[in-house]
Formats: sequence, C-alpha cells, structure tokens
Amino acid sequence: MEIKPKAIFLDMDGTILNHKNLVSIHTKEIIDQLRNQGKFVFIATGRAIDEIEGLVPKGFQVDGVVTSNGMAGYVGEKAIFKHSLPLNLVEEIIKRARENEVYYELFPYGLDRITLRQDRKYVENEITEPKPESVGTNEWLSRKEAINEKIMWVDEIVGKEFSKFYFFAKSKEHINHWKKELERLKKEIDFTTSISSNHNVEVMAANVNKATGIQQMLKHFHLSDTEAMAIGDSDNDLPMLRLVHYSVAMKNAPDSIKEIVDDVTEFTCDEDGVAYYLKKRFLSEQY
Repeated sequence: MEIKPKAIFLDMDGTILNHKNLVSIHTKEIIDQLRNQGKFVFIATGRAIDEIEGLVPKGFQVDGVVTSNGMAGYVGEKAIFKHSLPLNLVEEIIKRARENEVYYELFPYGLDRITLRQDRKYVENEITEPKPESVGTNEWLSRKEAINEKIMWVDEIVGKEFSKFYFFAKSKEHINHWKKELERLKKEIDFTTSISSNHNVEVMAANVNKATGIQQMLKHFHLSDTEAMAIGDSDNDLPMLRLVHYSVAMKNAPDSIKEIVDDVTEFTCDEDGVAYYLKKRFLSEQY
C-alpha cells in the first residue's frame, strides 16, 4: 500500500529510542531528509519535555513535540498547549502512594521532577539490584538515572502546574495493586492513566492522551488526522495509533499492538527500525 502522509508522529521509548535510551544518528538523518522533503515530523512521547534533550543526537530537530502523553505540546521552546494536574489530586495521590509504598516521580512544569524526602527510603528500594527479568533495560536504566541524578528530593510539593505522575514497581503484583487503587480514586477525582510497560503507570489530567495531544498539534499546523501516520510500540500509544490514518507498530511491540495497526516495522528499536522503515517507505527512488 502506498502512503503519502503529510505528518509523521514518532513515539520515543521502544520506538526511536533503543534500549540504551538513545536516538541514533541514522534516525536523525532520516528525519532530516523527510523534513527537507516537506513532511512534518513530530515526537509523541510519554516523557516530559525536559527529558528529551539528553536522549537525542546533537542537532536533532522535529517540527513539534507532544509530551507527557498529551499533556503539553511544544513547537521549538514555545508551548502551544498545556494541561495541568490539579493540586488536590496531586496531594491525594502522594498520600495514597505513601500508604502503598509505590515509587513515584511528580513532574512540575519548568522544574526537575520531585519526590518527597520522607518517601525516599521505599522509593530507592524499588530500584535495588537485581533487575527483574520482566523489567525492560531502558526502564531500569531510567529509574537508576532518576534516583541518582534527576529527582529533586523535597520536603513539600513545589511548583504550581504539573504535567504527570510516573509510578514504577519491580513487582507486577505491586504495580497492579496500585493500578486498582488509582481506579478507585478515579471515582472521586477524574483523571487519565496510561501504561507503557508491565511495571509502570502514569497519571495525566482527565480526558488527555497522545491522541488528544496530536489533534491539538495537527490543528496548530492546519493538518488533519487523515494526513497523519504514527509509529509506536506500547499501550500508551494505542490512542495515537487508532487516531491516525496509517498506523505502524515496532517489531519489538507486543502482539496486542501489532494486531490493531496497518503495518509492522521489519527491524526493532535496537536495529534502527524506524529509520529503515521510513527510508524504505519515503526515501527510496520509487517515491
């Protein structure tokens, strides 16, 4: 099937990021060529905007970035839309996370992610070796980096606007128990949850996901979802993959994702699967 989208949305973890949490030079070069041809290329990620710079090669550029699973969208350094978690929800979730001893990171806009100092002991305990086999290498490395370098340990909540919560547990039973707790809380305060692995869950504002973020980004560029394609690999990509006209799953995606898309890449995220797919589709001589 020949496809000629005007806009391409790319997930990061498990998609353009390899399992060492890096975007290759090859992927950057392919994105540059597509943009030079007049296509719009965007990132649509669960990561917050401040996390991206350290993961991409020097000179990496896209037309826009949808971050925190649709909570904010940026063109260059300018936020073109932004949602925030209400403070009462933030406070209640931290209280319940403490009661359940769940690892959490809260992402205030414009500040480092935070965890309250009183919760540090059990949070750090979640990333003690050995790494469980079922935890992805990239997720484990990200949590190690967060504990050692990224988290700002504070005595009280700082910031006024918050892009998301990220929760993690080494044990599937532990994180699944926490997901049930969040579902109970939803009956009291409305919000959205998103999952990108068997060991995590994220919290965003109500009625927000990657698809809603993409719709706002497309509107800004006077494009429609019928002119868009997307590539992803996990459950938090499902709203995005269902929205766009043409959807692609990574070879390393679970079967549940592959079953709902139009195509699957020939190579994994560790084999530059996105770069090779886009090159074959859009940069070969026949196009």
